[in-house]
Amino acid sequence: MEQVDQIEMRGKMALALDLIEGCSEFAALIPEVRTNLVYALPNAETREDVLGVEGRITVVNGLPHAAGKPRFGASSHMARLLVEFRKTDSSVRAAINFTSNPALARWLEKYCRSKGWVFSVIDRRNEPEEIKDTEGASMPWKVQAAIKAAGGAIPKIFYETGAVGKEPVSVLIGHDPIDVSEEICEIARRYSGRS
Repeated sequence: MEQVDQIEMRGKMALALDLIEGCSEFAALIPEVRTNLVYALPNAETREDVLGVEGRITVVNGLPHAAGKPRFGASSHMARLLVEFRKTDSSVRAAINFTSNPALARWLEKYCRSKGWVFSVIDRRNEPEEIKDTEGASMPWKVQAAIKAAGGAIPKIFYETGAVGKEPVSVLIGHDPIDVSEEICEIARRYSGRS
């Protein structure tokens, strides 16, 4: 791994986390499983090639707070999700997860339409049993389902409905963690101020 890539990536992650930690409205969108912001190397193929926040992003004193530092391999779920999306489009390098509920999902669908963004929904109840029962098999299914639901495009935002033992979450995808952080903070502010 190029040291220059690492330095640039760590710098962008630090700035992106500063944005999130300064966005009090985002605290309301952090799910029970907590949030992770991930950023992949240009040639990422495994979760070890993806920077994630150790311990994820949680809420401290009502504000979003990174529990640890960004580290390669720190994320499992979100890193694997990003690597899977990159098999379709290698320009996708960053993502963040956040909460989902029916009211937020309806609002996000309208918001995405207003921005010209692709939005999709995955119903986890449709996940085949043999995939549910196999460790690590859900991710390819989930990504393919999100793309299929988006008419073959990579969605800018998708959400998955809950299933037994699975919290419903939303995911915002992008090319750069600073852009992703700015976008999620704008969503959090607009959603908190909706009338």
